[in-house]
Amino acid sequence: MAAELVEAMNMVKSFRVSDLQTLLASMGRSKSGLKQDLVGRALRLVQTEYSPELLKNVRQLYESRFPKTSGWLAARRPEGVPVPYSSLSSSPTATSQGADYLNGISKPIPTPAAEVKLVPLPFYQTLETLLPPTELIAQNNEKLQDSQCIFELTPNQADQIRNASELRPGIRSIQVVLRICYTDSIGVQEDQYPPNIAVKVNQSYCHVPGYYPSNKPGVEPRRPCRPVNITPWLHLSNVTNRVTITWGNFGKRYSVAVYLVRVFTAADLFSQLKLCSVESAERCRERIQDKLRFDPESEIATTGLRVSLICPLVKMRLGVPCRVLTCAHLQCFDAVFFLQMNEKKPTWTCPVCDKPAPFELLTIDGLLSEILKETSEDIEEIEYLTDGSWRPIRDDKERDRERERSNTPEYPVVDICIPEANGHSPAHSSTSLTGKSGSGSAGMAGVTGGPAVAPGGGVVVDLTLDSSSEEEGGGAGGDSEDTEDSADSPAPKRGRYNYDKDLVTAY
Repeated sequence: MAAELVEAMNMVKSFRVSDLQTLLASMGRSKSGLKQDLVGRALRLVQTEYSPELLKNVRQLYESRFPKTSGWLAARRPEGVPVPYSSLSSSPTATSQGADYLNGISKPIPTPAAEVKLVPLPFYQTLETLLPPTELIAQNNEKLQDSQCIFELTPNQADQIRNASELRPGIRSIQVVLRICYTDSIGVQEDQYPPNIAVKVNQSYCHVPGYYPSNKPGVEPRRPCRPVNITPWLHLSNVTNRVTITWGNFGKRYSVAVYLVRVFTAADLFSQLKLCSVESAERCRERIQDKLRFDPESEIATTGLRVSLICPLVKMRLGVPCRVLTCAHLQCFDAVFFLQMNEKKPTWTCPVCDKPAPFELLTIDGLLSEILKETSEDIEEIEYLTDGSWRPIRDDKERDRERERSNTPEYPVVDICIPEANGHSPAHSSTSLTGKSGSGSAGMAGVTGGPAVAPGGGVVVDLTLDSSSEEEGGGAGGDSEDTEDSADSPAPKRGRYNYDKDLVTAY
């Protein structure tokens, strides 16, 4: 009786607030107050009014809290009966003999989540499963939980890790990785970290990917959930490896698994893509013709499809045109840059339409590869036609320049040093195009006294003269004396283009 009373009290200590309220309400007690008040009230109830009915209620609540094991029966198991060791527990001192107790109560023994399947990752090839997906189970009501898993490496597995090539200093191509996901048997599960995660391998904390900073206001940083490489902290021998996972218990269920994998780089995946997934130019033409085929039921007839030769990811000319087989568009993106970006930050999303773009559905466009080789670097866009052919499209500026060149009439070039047919000549006809002075400078020397006749027959008038200067000079006509006096006057001013600055031709 005393042992059952102690066990019942320990069960009550592990209850949640809802369990405590249910127990107190079933026995006619008040269920209001903080958790510590509810625990104390329930313990006094068990001590003062212990009965088979109360014991039954406590046991039912406890079994509903931990449905995978019966703590009541496990606590009553004789010590001589062996209990299988749990591969996932929160106590590193657990043994394979006897029950593992927490405050006198056996811990629930988690079982592998056989129905949980993790999504395959393009950069990781699973070689062996060291620990199948196993659920993380909370051992108490604390928000932070510690769960432990153990495994050993065989000599062959250890040799594979030792002899693996290095992708970069300290990172081998054969790794042991830890993966965590939601415990859900429907479909395949993507990697998902629980809150406040920390991973300790053989008493040493290992690196867990941090958060990506967000440039958008009001958007919380996002953590990339990817496999955690625990290889550097493992014992590459037959010594047992212990992995302790600290996680936040906020109502969601998580499972953990450990795999021996081979890690690929973006260059490795690109080699696989070129070897296994290239769509021929003929097949691409058929796809274009299908899209441009005339539909009598449609009111709009499409006569061409434009495709840019610039990658939407890096805004540079395409090197290896790639697209997703399930996408409806013909626009491509660069395969090399796409794989490199997903190696650093895996999203596997089409940069054109934002639909899923898994590696298995990527293909290289053979027709666009040929077009890129045939076109020059200044061609940034092409148009597919209904017969499967194509034509280059130049930008608007280039088209405008060509239009101007084609529409500009060819005017005759006039030499300003040669008089025109009507006998008239520009004021600076005495100066050639090269800036040299002609022989007509003598005729321009007499313009200060009045109008003079230019070599071509035009009358040159100095607009700087006023009426007073004309009267002093003896009228607008002038005479030979004025002409002789004007020879002693200073030379007329010259402009920047070497012609008389203040002279115009009067016709």
